[in-house]
Amino acid sequence: MSAANPNPQSASGLLARAHHADASLYASIAASSTPSLDGPLALVSDAANLSKPWAASAALLSLFGGRRGRRAALYGIASITVSSAIVNVLMKPLSRRRRPDRVAIGVIEERHVSMPSSTSFPSGHSASAFAFAAGVGHVMPAAGALLAIPAAAVAYSRIHTGVHYPGDVLAGSLTGLMLAKLTSAVLDRRLG
Repeated sequence: MSAANPNPQSASGLLARAHHADASLYASIAASSTPSLDGPLALVSDAANLSKPWAASAALLSLFGGRRGRRAALYGIASITVSSAIVNVLMKPLSRRRRPDRVAIGVIEERHVSMPSSTSFPSGHSASAFAFAAGVGHVMPAAGALLAIPAAAVAYSRIHTGVHYPGDVLAGSLTGLMLAKLTSAVLDRRLG
């Protein structure tokens, strides 16, 4: 097999096939006509910068949720902290995946948000969103389930606005969930 045409069963061949499927799904989403969603999803994507909705949610839980609310907020913020550190400091620098070329693919300009300069894999916004929801949900399951809705909206918005491939968002979401479980287990042992 030549380097230009890797064996489809090899690791590089499987990665190439996965990227092709991911890029095809990205292109399908880019080609979809959703004028009523374009502006709102761009706002959702921008609003999630620096975990602002999760910090606001933690503040509300702390103020109005009593002792359980404060504990849930602590678990959520701790989960974001761990998730952000691992995704942004460890995982992204190891990834070589470039951001999608949304102009070449034809992502509608009304959807565009600022294109981050970091690598594409995994999505930090998605990791933080699902880490917070899962951390809160560990203490307050109903609140965690409700927070999963805006977390999913943030995750999808990153694809819709053209800054991530679907696989980046899926990997980020799963990473956030997994790290929230680990963080919550550590907090359970330390806080009792």
